[in-house]
Amino acid sequence: MANASGILTPTIKISSSIGINRSGFCSPKSVSVSERVCCSRTSQESRVPRLISKGCKLVGCGSAVPNNQFSNDDLAKIVDTSDEWISSRTGIRNRRIVTGKENLTGLAVEAAQKALEMAEVKADEVDLILFCSSTPDDLFGGAPEVQKILGCKRNPPAFDIRAACSGFLLGLVSASCHIRGGGFKNVLVIGADCVTRYVDWTDKKTCVLFGDAAGAILVQACDSEEDGLFGFDLHTDGSGSRYLNAGIKHSETSFALGSNGSDLGFSPSDTSISHIQMNGQEVFRFVVKAVPESITTSLTNAGLRLSDIDWLLLHQANQRIIDHVATKLEFPMDRVISNLANYGNTSAASIPLALDEAVRSGKVKEGQTIMTAGFGAGLTWGSAIVRWG
Repeated sequence: MANASGILTPTIKISSSIGINRSGFCSPKSVSVSERVCCSRTSQESRVPRLISKGCKLVGCGSAVPNNQFSNDDLAKIVDTSDEWISSRTGIRNRRIVTGKENLTGLAVEAAQKALEMAEVKADEVDLILFCSSTPDDLFGGAPEVQKILGCKRNPPAFDIRAACSGFLLGLVSASCHIRGGGFKNVLVIGADCVTRYVDWTDKKTCVLFGDAAGAILVQACDSEEDGLFGFDLHTDGSGSRYLNAGIKHSETSFALGSNGSDLGFSPSDTSISHIQMNGQEVFRFVVKAVPESITTSLTNAGLRLSDIDWLLLHQANQRIIDHVATKLEFPMDRVISNLANYGNTSAASIPLALDEAVRSGKVKEGQTIMTAGFGAGLTWGSAIVRWG
């Protein structure tokens, strides 16, 4: 069996099968020791436990936002819009934007450090870092730089997950899979995006929506009886990418030696990322249908009812979407978490950012159950039922 530090081939003794399907985990019922799948340790000790069917729980959270706040009134100075127009259509009043010497890596590190501090876990105890971002500071990803700055001296694997606004949810489920089947103990999941780098500031339909931020969760292995990820549901429909994308642009450039590529057989070109293109109406129609269906599936996979849920936490994209989904699910509005007004759509950061604020303010308490959902470019979408703490 593979683990975080290498390849092991332990003797495996199976007493009974444990069912985990493709779209979620089985009901969160207690599993006796005799029912677990146990792996005996080899003489070469692994740095992490090798117990398949371990549970996982959310034990620490943190977030970070840029210093610069940009209000709707500020936007009205550069584009034909107003506070009333923006807030009535989106629910957004302010957003934070990376400026000056700030960068996304710095925000991600700050959020991660806060999550580790809350969880009382040292950087050297982290076994895996999942950096969920579609806008890293480096073309090749931001996870290695985050790992370096955090000071993880054991060199745990660290890599990026690019799924835009669904990124954090995919990272959360991926963390659970590494823990349940891979023997990892502490997995740091970071959602961070600087989407404002790619908006067209002359397009009032898109530039008003986005902000920059980072959020992090420490997911930790636990006994199956304490498992805190009850069920999930994930999907992708690539045909929907035409409604939300930011493609690569090519422009011809003069070849350094003046040959214009004639000696190469092709014309060299400069490449860049285009501004975000979005058909808001189509995305809205898609989300309000797909997300309630996904949440219902996750509840079924978890063996839970809506009445078992304490909080609804959706990706913070648009207040109309949040309200519409809650209404369709017949979920009480006073138990819907939303901080969209203060930050706008922060893409992969939105769920951990909102959760961190809710936890630190005392709104979300240890042991409470949250149903969460992400949706965005790809098109990707999904949901998960989790317990905090």
